[in-house]
Amino acid sequence: MFIDTRRVEQGTTVQATVCIIGGGVAGITLAMELDKQGVDVCLLESGGFAPDDGTRDLYRGEDVGEWRYSFADGSRSRFLGGSSNCWGGWCRPLDPWDMEQRDWIPHSGWPFGLDELLPYYDRTHALLKLGPNNYDPEFWERSIDRPDVRRMPLVTGKVRDTISQFSPPARMGKLYRETLKRSPRIRVFLYANATNIDTDRSAHSVTRIQVATLTGKYMEVTAKYYILATGGIENPRLLLASNKVQPCGVGNGNDLVGRFFMDHPRRYIGNIKWSREWARNKLSDVKYHYMNSAVAAFGTHVAHQFALTEDVLREERLLNARVWFCSLFPGEGSEGAQALFRIKQALLQKDQEDWSLSKDVLTMLAHPIDTVGYGYTRLFQPRWLIQGVKFQLIVEPEPDPDSRVMLSPSQKDQLGMNRVRVDWRLGRNVQRTIDRTLAIMADDMHRSGVAQVELDPPMEGQKWPSDLEGTWHHMGTTRMHDSPKHGVVDRNCKVHGMSNLYVAGSSVFPTAGANFPTITLAALAFRLSDHIAEQIRTSSLHLTEQAA
Repeated sequence: MFIDTRRVEQGTTVQATVCIIGGGVAGITLAMELDKQGVDVCLLESGGFAPDDGTRDLYRGEDVGEWRYSFADGSRSRFLGGSSNCWGGWCRPLDPWDMEQRDWIPHSGWPFGLDELLPYYDRTHALLKLGPNNYDPEFWERSIDRPDVRRMPLVTGKVRDTISQFSPPARMGKLYRETLKRSPRIRVFLYANATNIDTDRSAHSVTRIQVATLTGKYMEVTAKYYILATGGIENPRLLLASNKVQPCGVGNGNDLVGRFFMDHPRRYIGNIKWSREWARNKLSDVKYHYMNSAVAAFGTHVAHQFALTEDVLREERLLNARVWFCSLFPGEGSEGAQALFRIKQALLQKDQEDWSLSKDVLTMLAHPIDTVGYGYTRLFQPRWLIQGVKFQLIVEPEPDPDSRVMLSPSQKDQLGMNRVRVDWRLGRNVQRTIDRTLAIMADDMHRSGVAQVELDPPMEGQKWPSDLEGTWHHMGTTRMHDSPKHGVVDRNCKVHGMSNLYVAGSSVFPTAGANFPTITLAALAFRLSDHIAEQIRTSSLHLTEQAA
């Protein structure tokens, strides 16, 4: 059932067994799974079915980091479906060592290993519309069975190849709208902004959620359990802003809420000159494998990347990283190419601020050569038009307590809430990981006769370049740890010191690996739904036994 909160009677109190704040991948997954187990749910979604300027504005804040970091417009979507609305669809589970404590990476390690998540990863494949739960590169190469989709014969044993699958991508708000609408146990309140988490005087239990609309309506929600699922930036923002009982915010007794903010840094580096045999291979080039029907099997598109082996990572004390190739097309980076890209993104229903079709059409007409060159090459993929090939890589960020999401001391949004202030920091080991990963990769390609590679000057110890960008994977700000001195939530995602408040999403990741987070946060949502349902059953059984 969908309810427009703007039309709810002023001061209404809504009651539910579970209140979920946030209608993105984690929130919708939790709601549907709890519904299957007979639990009534109130789901609060800040937006409606489509983006609107007023709601989008609530995401804006201050960037106070070392380089320009955009974390609002285009990188998050504040309407039903959340960031699945601006998601590229990449999916791959974490590597086992991503979850282990590594002595060369401070603050690393999850409370449990990959085996704990494996059955939940299996469930994500139906949810996200993925193919078989198989990430073996040989399996996909054999299944695709094309001469221009082949794995490279790297020979040193230091580099391994890996597979990611593409979700269509699953736009959760559209894909599961009918499921949410028809459920008698799920009430989705649209345009419902959670403005405060109220607790009892001891700050041990949540008593209600204060809710407001941009039109001035107010209501509250009371529940037995509360789950915060608004993303890696808004999760800490709401906890910090809920400071009526604890001045430092809910769950922040050890000053950890908002700290350890992580994103995957991304760079395009080097110059690759293929040998004749490998110049037309589609498997590992993002310009050719991204949603390409030639690189697909079982109705599922895949992507191919490279990574260093676990032994090399340990020997060299490196972070994890994923590497693939990126061909450069005519008109690359031009105004015409950018306009064409924006139109494509809009057609894919990605949330874009102030986008104008007519303006972009005029831009393309003003730059016909760049627009046609880029568009033709992107569509028909003629290799003779390629102007060069670079490495593209994303790197695992180190958990850093000084990399953080805070509240702005002065800026407030239309609801009267302090806006966010984001300070994204990266450690020196990220630079060293970029240098060594690409050096080892280039050496292997040379030894294998695949290509000759010219690398950029080493990055370690240098100022971060202006072309550094994030991937908008907001993680780590309510990190998971068995000890409240080192984490905001415990292994079951319950806020330390709270009896009934949980956090869902990638903000609970203690470390991020070098894989895309959506599939893992969905797996954690399945795990959390099972835990909450079990808590409810145990509580009901206990009450029944007491009554008897």
